[in-house]
Amino acid sequence: MKKFFNEFKDFICRGNVIDLAVGVIIGAAFKDIVTSLTDNIISPILALFGKANLSGYVIPLRGDNAIKYGAFLTSVINFLIMAFIIFLLIKGIAAIQNLGGKLTKKSEEVPAEPTTKVCPFCKSEIAIDATRCPHCTSELK
Repeated sequence: MKKFFNEFKDFICRGNVIDLAVGVIIGAAFKDIVTSLTDNIISPILALFGKANLSGYVIPLRGDNAIKYGAFLTSVINFLIMAFIIFLLIKGIAAIQNLGGKLTKKSEEVPAEPTTKVCPFCKSEIAIDATRCPHCTSELK
């Protein structure tokens, strides 16, 4: 049983799990921001062209049941806004990373020493330290 808990502790302490937990917490907080953006800014703008409260759109069924497609549309709008903002964040982070790479000076690369040469007799490529061509068997100086 102790081995099981040690394995669990190792699993939890791995960087990926902690990063995922932080991402979920930030995502939950971010959801509230996007919902507020949709309810307080996007919906009033949409109200200029139609009904402001989309959650009022329903298809009544038998009894108290209803298909609340307005609430679904609000959720779709929230998702699209969140996806667009995440897209912009990722594009911004990538631009910053590319900019960081351009700001650092690249060390001048020294060309590697050649490892082959051309046989003067048969024009085949051979090892640089060869004393005899393996293709035409000529002696090399």
